[in-house]
Amino acid sequence: MNAPRFWRVIPALLVAGSIGFAYAKLPAPPAVDPAKAEAAKMKAAEAAKKGAEALAKAQDRVVERYKKEKGIKTAATAPAPKKK
Repeated sequence: MNAPRFWRVIPALLVAGSIGFAYAKLPAPPAVDPAKAEAAKMKAAEAAKKGAEALAKAQDRVVERYKKEKGIKTAATAPAPKKK
């Protein structure tokens, strides 16, 4: 091949640069304040609890609507069985 010398050096420089980039060390993450971490954990747990309650309410509404539309009687609305 009669490629100029410049174009032969480019792949070698790219390989060397990518190897250097791959072995570069990232700075250590900043230290986390334990009090802030605990507060964030409590806030996330409370948000998850509220989300679970909202989901349960929505599911209950859907079930009640389904039963009402299909004419399904529940234990609370069904008449008591007659005893002999």
